[in-house]
Parts: sequence; structure tokens; C-alpha cells
Amino acid sequence: MPLPPEPFPAALERRKARWETFGDYRYLRLTDDFRGLPKGTLAWQERLIPGYPRIGRIFRLEQGLAQQFAGPFWMEEKIDGFNIRIFRAGDELLALSRGGYVCPFATDRVPDFIPQTLFTAHPDLVICAELAGPDNPYTQGGPSFVSEDVQLFVFDMMRLGQAGFLPQAEKQALCAAFNLPVPRVFGRFSPTDWRQVLTLVEELDATGREGAVFKEDAPLGHRTKYVTAWSGVYDIAVRADDTVELPGDFFTGRILRMALYLDEVGRERDAGLERELGRAFLAGLGRSVERFKRDGRVAHDFRCRFRRRKNALAFMEHLRAILGHTHIAQRRLEEEGGYWVLEFEKEVPKLTGLLHQLFRGVSILD
Repeated sequence: MPLPPEPFPAALERRKARWETFGDYRYLRLTDDFRGLPKGTLAWQERLIPGYPRIGRIFRLEQGLAQQFAGPFWMEEKIDGFNIRIFRAGDELLALSRGGYVCPFATDRVPDFIPQTLFTAHPDLVICAELAGPDNPYTQGGPSFVSEDVQLFVFDMMRLGQAGFLPQAEKQALCAAFNLPVPRVFGRFSPTDWRQVLTLVEELDATGREGAVFKEDAPLGHRTKYVTAWSGVYDIAVRADDTVELPGDFFTGRILRMALYLDEVGRERDAGLERELGRAFLAGLGRSVERFKRDGRVAHDFRCRFRRRKNALAFMEHLRAILGHTHIAQRRLEEEGGYWVLEFEKEVPKLTGLLHQLFRGVSILD
């Protein structure tokens, strides 16, 4: 068996990589950043599939854009979903989660959105996309403009074995030629255009959109992101059920972002927004308490659609392997409207345990 490409031999020795399997495939996955490669990078049949880099966030547009970019950058809409990378293996398309697992759900649904002809013409292409919508098995909620199921949005492209991204013009040409779904691109700006950028962000905020990503047009060019006040309230509303599961800065960071955003746009104190923020916290925790009283546990319900039943079963096994068998329960798998509809629940273990104690009357020092 040939040796995996560098730096995977050293990563294996340092326990920064591990072998994974998917069907008949066996591959290596970086479990941590290693020697300049991000977590989620793969060694796939002697070729590297780069991981998708983490993107930092700015809290002030005027100062942030000037600090992050020395020259022009592209602005595109940020989509609230989960990040996948799509590539061709033999005669099939596979989709990777950000952590580098082959995802049975995303792999199953990719043919609904990406034509095989794209990879026939460009076999070494790697598509970076967001899969978003209410019927996804990873995140709660989704973009306000996706009302059912999921949609895919292509935002970057790479090539097997090559670090960095394709130029914006080449990516746009391929997306147009193969009719690929993409997020909105607002154009090319300079840091001195921050007021124009802020106006566009305000339009996103007013229409219930998440925010924007700014990208320097170079293979390894810098990227950063900025989100709307609406996004902060929405994130809290859908994740308040998980309050004790998440680090505290998940919530305080979003409140800080909202305060700085409102200050930069010069918006007066907004009583309606304050009510929405309070409701987001209390409604989420209230749902958890009611669920605990009814079922004796806190859990989130998920629903997603598969083209093939075997992929739905493979996805449940994938979740159990990652999260543990005790925290995942399948509720329904039935054919409906040309798809196999899977319904399952994920338990929220820490909050379940805490509510068990509090409903027994245990005292807690705080």
C-alpha cells in the first residue's frame, strides 16, 4: 500500500490524523490543524483534499475592513447552513463535512443540485458549498428564504491536491456555464467603500438575512465575515434550548455584535429588538422545560429527505458513531413524495441532567 502524501505520515504519528471508512473507501482525515493545513483536510487515494479554512469575524466595518484588507475584496451573502466540499470519486460524487467526514446525507442529496457533467469536464474540481434549509440534520433553523427541504449554494471552488481557491472570474464562469446555485454577489469593493458596504448590510438585516463574507481575490487570499443584528437574535432563538451545552460566549458574543452593529449604523434604541432578544432566550428555555416535563429529557427534533433509503440508515449510523448511541433516536423512516423522509431526535444531555437535578430540588451554588 503506498504511503499517504505529506504531511499525513507525521500527522498519524502525532495523533493529528486518523483513518476513516465510507462504504468501500478508506481515507485519512486531519483531526486538528497541522503544518499549515486546516482540520478536515483529507488524504484521498494519494491526493490531498484541502480542508475549508476557518474565517474570522469583524465587529466594526469601518475599522475592520481597513485592518483586514490592503486592497480590493469581493462581497457575497453569507448563507446560514452547513459547509460541505463535493468531489468526484470514481463514478460518484461524495460530499465532505467541514470536519472531513464523508456525509451520507449531503452525498445523497448532491445530485439534486450539481450536474455530473461538471465533473466530467473538470474531474479534479472540489466544490465548496453551503447546504441550508429547515430540513437538514445538523443545524436548527435555516435561511428565511428557504421555506422547506434544503437548497445548495456554491461559494468557492478548489482543485484536488492544490491549496487555495479558484479566482472569482473562473468560479463565476463555471457556475454560469453549469447553472450552479450561488449566493448573491454584491460586487468588488475597497476598504474605503465601507459606508456603501454598510448600506448593503442594512438591507440584508431588514430582510432577515445572516450577513456577508468578504474575500480577497487570490488563491490564498484573506477572508473575513460580518453579520447582521437580525442574525444575532435568530441564532439565540434557535439555540437558547442549548444554553448549558454551549460556551457562554456563544450568546454574549452575539449580543456584543448586535450592540456594536447598532452603534455603527446609528440606530436609536430599539425597544422592539430588545423584546425580541428577551423572547428569544425565554422561549427557547421554555421549550426545553416543557419538553423535559413531558418526556423526561430535552431533545431536538430533525427531519430530512433522502433519495435512497440505505443512505438514511448510513446517516443514522454516522451520527451514532459521532454522538453516541444513547443520544440519537430514530422516530420515522418512510417513503413520501419520491424521497425517504427520516425523522429523528438528538438529546441535549447536559440540560437534561441539570433539569433532572433542579426538578428534584437540588440546591446549586452560583
